[in-house]
Amino acid sequence: MAIARLNGGPLDGQIIPLEDESLDQYIAPYGEGQIVYAREGSLENTGSNDGPTEASFRYQGSTEEIDPDPDGRDE
Repeated sequence: MAIARLNGGPLDGQIIPLEDESLDQYIAPYGEGQIVYAREGSLENTGSNDGPTEASFRYQGSTEEIDPDPDGRDE
């Protein structure tokens, strides 16, 4: 199994398990819509003794507007 490092957007800095190493996009539910990350670069650490295989993904956007204060209370 590989890991995905997410860069930018609301999940910046998160590391998640990546079941399919060949994915070019990572799409996740977020609020009322979805957020989209696209792979950048090639796989790293693909050897048998250098840790988990790693893919880097960069934030591309969301299907709905991301509003950190949807009810206007600004708490």
